[in-house]
Amino acid sequence: MSLFTPNRTNRHHLPSWKSPSISCETNAIEPLRKRNNNNDNNNQVQFLSSSGGNAGLALTTVCRSLRPPLPVSVIVPETTKPMVVRNLETLGADVTVFGKNWNEADALARTMVEDAKTDGSGNTVYYVSPYDNPLLWTGHSTAVDEIIDQLSCNGGDDDVRIGAILASVGGGGLLSGILEGLERNYYRGGGGGGGRRSEIIRGTKVMACETEGAASFAASLVANSLDSENNSNDDDDGDGNGNGNANEERSLTMKRLDGITSVATSLGALEVTPAVIHRAHRHQRRGRCDDTSAGGGEDVLSYTCTDAEAVDACVKFALDHRMLVEPACGAALAPIYSERLRGRLLEELSGMRQSSSGDGDRGSSAIVVEVCGGGGGRGGV
Repeated sequence: MSLFTPNRTNRHHLPSWKSPSISCETNAIEPLRKRNNNNDNNNQVQFLSSSGGNAGLALTTVCRSLRPPLPVSVIVPETTKPMVVRNLETLGADVTVFGKNWNEADALARTMVEDAKTDGSGNTVYYVSPYDNPLLWTGHSTAVDEIIDQLSCNGGDDDVRIGAILASVGGGGLLSGILEGLERNYYRGGGGGGGRRSEIIRGTKVMACETEGAASFAASLVANSLDSENNSNDDDDGDGNGNGNANEERSLTMKRLDGITSVATSLGALEVTPAVIHRAHRHQRRGRCDDTSAGGGEDVLSYTCTDAEAVDACVKFALDHRMLVEPACGAALAPIYSERLRGRLLEELSGMRQSSSGDGDRGSSAIVVEVCGGGGGRGGV
């Protein structure tokens, strides 16, 4: 995967659209490839997944790259663009179109995996969630490692920090991975504050970006405020592995959307994984513990844009970089290109100029956008 490249002043893009599947999901699926690459019975193993398109493209790309290639079946909802279905089939996936949204497609995928256990074929069929699997989160988390590596070598600027990371949210897999990567690097070197990597990410704000009509993360984040009594047990276990308290999920009130009404169908999960809310809480708690100046601590903030703002961001990004991405990615670009959202973004980052210890200018703060790409925007302009 290509690393991010500078774009104007202190703004960076992590271009996942340059990955083999034109999606950040390739990074996430990679741990599955490593886990199964040495399987002596690869010819009897099959992977099956549900997807709005991008996770299916990533899974198919990875599995078909193995030797021998592994068979892949992908269940996509009726909202999936025909071009994405053709891309999946061209890569070698067996594609089934089913259901009004991803959740209905996912239900069929899980049923098919259960049926395969008793079909007498002797083959092993693995279900691969497009977002709700710790292996996927760990794969996504390496994007943070790459960002820190490049900032560490960014012309010798020892004052550069990550002010914000902007990422689109569907089911919460990418966001869970970003938060895992931040947590891991925060504790690397001994419990926070240990070394250059921890300093680069200290105070980083994560902007969770969605479109209206697909904002399932925003709904659950509001319903599970960090200050509510229901989340009093959502504590950080301090090991930096992103697992936290094993009993955390019992305290959440997850919100499920009635349906998806956005053109950004790749963000079309009716409900996010509970893990992403817990990880958001831990990131926010670290900000409250570390910060002694207003607005300077770690936080997770929800940004919701209109479909028009997401599409407009895609157009402007294409004009700037001559690469076309889909509206699901445009949600993460909207806070950069939308005047309405950009004003809010800069205001919320204004406290980053003051160090967490209150000792003055904390130096240059980079804004990083995870440009997740997507099969729906495949190709150049």
